[in-house]
Amino acid sequence: MQTILTDFYTLQSYEKTENGSFTAQISLNKDHDIFKGHFPGNPVTPGVCMMQIVKELTEEFTGSSLFLKTASNVKFMAIINPFETPDLKIQLDITENEGDVKVKNTTSFGETIALKMSVNYQKLTK
Repeated sequence: MQTILTDFYTLQSYEKTENGSFTAQISLNKDHDIFKGHFPGNPVTPGVCMMQIVKELTEEFTGSSLFLKTASNVKFMAIINPFETPDLKIQLDITENEGDVKVKNTTSFGETIALKMSVNYQKLTK
């Protein structure tokens, strides 16, 4: 799997459900340099990194390189501290239509929802 977030997270497992959505289990690397600056003494997973993880997982599951066109209803609902809650569940409801990929995402740890968003990507041709 190609990622620009080198060593930031590990895809532990995933499964495709009968309705075509995916559930991925990832683990954040609490020792990554990003957390030394965001924020010293109080590490918080940057929202843009969570959005990138969703994009990378969608690329992996669709087999397509993607470009973010729009993001709507992006709601960061809980702080993700990599020392307290490094293991995340990422639900991706993916709909492909010609050159577009639509994704509804819910990211959670335990019973806590940390992120909800809807995004539209454009497939890139190689």
